[in-house]
Amino acid sequence: MSTNEELFARAQRVIPGGVNSPVRAFRAVGGTPRFIRRAQGPHIWDAEGRKYIDYIGSWGPMILGHGHPAVLEAVQKAALDGFSFGAPTEREIELAEAIIGLVPSVEQVRLVSSGTEAGMSAIRLARGATGRSKIVKFEGCYHGHADALLVKAGSGLATFGHPTSAGVPPEVVQHTLVLEYNNVAQLEEAFAKHGPQIACVMIEPIAGNMNFVRASVPFMKRLRELCTAHGALLAFDEVMTGFRVALGGAQSVYARLIPGFRPDMSVFGKVIGGGMPLAAFGSTKDVMSQLAPLGPVYQAGTLSGNPVATACGLATLREISKPGFFDTLSARTRSLVEGLTAAARQAGVPMVGDSEGGMFGFFFSDALPQNYGVVMATDKERFNRFFHAMLDRGVYLAPALYEAGFVSAAHTGDEIVATVAAAAEALAAEAAAAPKRG
Repeated sequence: MSTNEELFARAQRVIPGGVNSPVRAFRAVGGTPRFIRRAQGPHIWDAEGRKYIDYIGSWGPMILGHGHPAVLEAVQKAALDGFSFGAPTEREIELAEAIIGLVPSVEQVRLVSSGTEAGMSAIRLARGATGRSKIVKFEGCYHGHADALLVKAGSGLATFGHPTSAGVPPEVVQHTLVLEYNNVAQLEEAFAKHGPQIACVMIEPIAGNMNFVRASVPFMKRLRELCTAHGALLAFDEVMTGFRVALGGAQSVYARLIPGFRPDMSVFGKVIGGGMPLAAFGSTKDVMSQLAPLGPVYQAGTLSGNPVATACGLATLREISKPGFFDTLSARTRSLVEGLTAAARQAGVPMVGDSEGGMFGFFFSDALPQNYGVVMATDKERFNRFFHAMLDRGVYLAPALYEAGFVSAAHTGDEIVATVAAAAEALAAEAAAAPKRG
């Protein structure tokens, strides 16, 4: 049996950084990444046979937990019929119908293979449908690694972004405007200056790539008003929140708070694939008719609508659509966050947390952050120590301060109690060690 250290050393010889997605390398928290051998229900096991309570869930897709019987059965049956055809299947239609049936703002969808692909294609479609070039995104929101979206905010108000990755020429992001999340004044200034040129605004309605930060209701309401007034499309990136925070996604959460609210475009991933590579973007029939083969906006994919992935996604959506599913999941997630923050208070450690549906986050801070700058100012070193203390106690949290966590339907009260107990131990040890660190 190989150890995690041996596998990591071996991986680094043939894979850049030893991983195929950067956050897996543990660079943010230090130490050696765990190489996972298998998973079942709410648990994963590493290469050394160590068992963990899993709060990553493949970064969100495993809302039912690992190895759900109905999903396994659907995937096994689909695999026997064929892995990929490069031709249409009935199951693609069924998945599209299921998504549209759960999300009122969407009239048609196009299936793709990754969230990055879906976000990139949605931006292209928005530009093609409006005939405009500029797009707006928010600092701390991640929409995949498409060139035009790999930007950060400059100093001052409403500044155009600069690439945050080598290999992205400045001219590629010259039309990307980056604003501060939850800043209404910046939003109004951006539309006052550039409104007629803005094709779309893309936003994570609950940002999971700066841990867990909600868009405030006044901010979202004003964003909707400005997009409508200036003819820009409001695009919800629900790759993370879609069918995870509620059956109708985050847009259904805001629709309960803002009468008549709905986005113009939506981007989905993760849960709709149930753990398989699958994503989608959708809008009204009028906007979607601009896509090839009907319109001039080109988009294609060899594995789009893959028959095994669609089987996995359909089975997942059927399970989460059962009555009471999200009530139970939401209550379980809230109990985790409440338990963590109570343990922190008992230890005298500042911590705040929040959750929606099966998605949660926590910060070592006195108040919930409202934007990326505040997130960056929270206690990163304390988080890193807490992460390793929890890992040592058999709890696998996201290995970075800036990532949300996920609870699945397979997490029972036993897992929540065990997690809170581990946190209480870790936080008490943290508090006791604080004077020694000065």
